[in-house]
Amino acid sequence: MAGIPLGVLDLVPIPSGSTAAEALRHTLELARAAEQFGYARYWFAEHHLNPGVAGTSPAVVLALTASATSTIRIGSGAVQLGHRTALSTVEEFGLIDALHPGRLDLGLGRSGGSPRGGPPELRPTTVPVVDGRAPNGLRIPPRFSPDHLLGSPRFRLQQQLLQQPGARPQDYGEQVDDILALLRGDYRSADGVEAHAVPGEGADVQVWILGSSGGRSAEAAGCNGLPFVANYHVSPATVLEAADGYRAAFRPSDRLDKPYVAVSADVVVAEDDATARELATGYALWVRSIRTGEGAIPFPTPDEARAHAWTDADRALVADRVDTRFVGSPGRVADDLERLQEATGADELIITTITHDPAARVHSYRLLAEEWHRR
Repeated sequence: MAGIPLGVLDLVPIPSGSTAAEALRHTLELARAAEQFGYARYWFAEHHLNPGVAGTSPAVVLALTASATSTIRIGSGAVQLGHRTALSTVEEFGLIDALHPGRLDLGLGRSGGSPRGGPPELRPTTVPVVDGRAPNGLRIPPRFSPDHLLGSPRFRLQQQLLQQPGARPQDYGEQVDDILALLRGDYRSADGVEAHAVPGEGADVQVWILGSSGGRSAEAAGCNGLPFVANYHVSPATVLEAADGYRAAFRPSDRLDKPYVAVSADVVVAEDDATARELATGYALWVRSIRTGEGAIPFPTPDEARAHAWTDADRALVADRVDTRFVGSPGRVADDLERLQEATGADELIITTITHDPAARVHSYRLLAEEWHRR
């Protein structure tokens, strides 16, 4: 589709029966292929204590990917600032930029222990939603509440292992401000002491904010004049309010003179709809493992997924994610992505594809790119 770039978001998934080492090798192969297919950028998410996800450190995987590719932009989608400092984040990405200048995207997220300001506010959107659909037919499901996950034993253990004893996460907006100041080289402490991150200061790094609502993350992106990613693949119910909240808060900066919104989507493409649906069979069980607080399991085969005895509660737990995944032939999925772009006004789309067979994942990205570039 002319004028709308496609990017890749990779969780470095581990298929059942495979290993983290194999998953990392497949990720490097996919990154090289995505560069050849014409994708604009290749990002890595950050997840911890998930047996089926090897993407625990975006900076480390980025360093490996930078050496395996040459032109595609690479970045984080996103680093979890709840257990990081501004300085450590800038220094990590500064190290990569020192050897691979001009290719890095530093995507920032609030997850991982960031202070919460109570339940999310329901915000009106400029796009009306009637019976779970935007006017152009894009599905906007009921809102999913993650509160039960935040109180789970696994989440509490993750916080314990990721943070120093007694440490309290910094306010998100202040942390973003500190990162930008360190990159510019004009950081000053409250009592006027300078700090200079070397490497990092002056790095040619593009800073992004990722968010799932029109709240703190969208506001931080808009107020700082940064590009923003609205996460349809994580929280499809709130994608419209996230984009609207960002645009309402936007102030021009030396980075952007107008809002720039990317929107993420889960996608599986094959030559025909039936093949794509078979490849996507494991997705629901995989999402269930995340939503129950168990942690992402190794991505199951279709047969392993079909063997699960589903309850009504299980189906309700994953319905919003399953119903908003785009699965099918290249034409069908490209139509779905055009609908997503139209409803959100996205300037770019970020694609996540997970299948048990790594070769099928590469093929999915190939088919989508070929179809998208034809439009």
